[in-house]
Amino acid sequence: MKLKPMTISRRTQGPVLAALVLLAALLLLPTGYEGAVNYQAADRVRAEVLETDESDIVDTGLIRTGEQRCRVKLLGGHFKGETVDAVNRLNGSLAQDKIFTPGDIAFVVVSHSDGKVITVSMTDHYRLDKEAVLAGLFLLLLVLFAGSTGIRAILSFVDTILLMWKVLVPCLLRGWNPVWVALALVLVLTGMILSLIYGFDRRCLAATAGAALGIAVTAVLGVVFTDLFRIHGAVMESSESLLYAGYQTLDLTRIFMASIFLGSSGAVMDLSVDICSSVYEVIQKRPDIGPREAIASGFAVGRAACGSTTTTLLLAYSGSYIALLMVFMAQGTPVSFILNYKYVAAEIVHTVVGSFGLVTVAPLTAITSGLLLTRRPAS
Repeated sequence: MKLKPMTISRRTQGPVLAALVLLAALLLLPTGYEGAVNYQAADRVRAEVLETDESDIVDTGLIRTGEQRCRVKLLGGHFKGETVDAVNRLNGSLAQDKIFTPGDIAFVVVSHSDGKVITVSMTDHYRLDKEAVLAGLFLLLLVLFAGSTGIRAILSFVDTILLMWKVLVPCLLRGWNPVWVALALVLVLTGMILSLIYGFDRRCLAATAGAALGIAVTAVLGVVFTDLFRIHGAVMESSESLLYAGYQTLDLTRIFMASIFLGSSGAVMDLSVDICSSVYEVIQKRPDIGPREAIASGFAVGRAACGSTTTTLLLAYSGSYIALLMVFMAQGTPVSFILNYKYVAAEIVHTVVGSFGLVTVAPLTAITSGLLLTRRPAS
């Protein structure tokens, strides 16, 4: 039986409407940490660097310490247009320190009291305008190439960012169980994203069920092997800074566990869509096909997809550790030592457990798709 146009429209436009409602709700939702700004009596504004003075900088090999003094013109805030002196403190860290030159646009913090500027600190080079251009070019390309599907992808992208920032992060800071919070968030995202792709139909249900089962496998294995490997959550970047900021009660290890399946969930969803769409196309070409044959077709596609997808996950996780691998090789560190280091073991858990999710989601989605998509709708 063919679906009426109104039914089709309801199935395809319903997810878009739901995503828009979610977007509006998230924009209005407070995080509860809006008042936790370190510098309440301060402006964060752009400033143009007019002059610099490096006489107080001490060079010791690659390390630079001391202060760079800058003369800047404020481009916003209460003191817009004023020319003031600012300080750029160097801590001897190549990753964090920055040097300004005349003509640079910087982000500065202006501390003031009773209408007078007290101090001006150079935060970093101003990059928001370049980031906006980059994001705009990406969104434009997405819409030009994918049309309405691209617009839906943008909607899901924005909803995902807001859910992470306004739901996940505040809940973790409040001490909620990271594994359950992250699992609930991932399941909501999976349902939303796949419904935007397929609409409210059986493909959405089949792909969501397969992805959810694959994510559940990843979550269980992540918890088990993090304990077996005796990995502390402090291996995560900036985690110790979080403790020193007054959040000593947070369970960093459980946050690390949650990051394992959270990080692989996108690839899991992607593979579930591939398998579900493949099984659906087979059934469209062969309407008489049975569940067993449909599942076998899904298995065949899944075997081919798993190899490249797991390698993609490996490259995604290891790409940021090229410098560390170079250090190991330059120092002649034995491979057995490398693999046994805690932070290397943490990446092994991330990669291998995430790959478990990818390998299992293929057959699981094949099964859910074969069972759900071969059923004939009632007349």
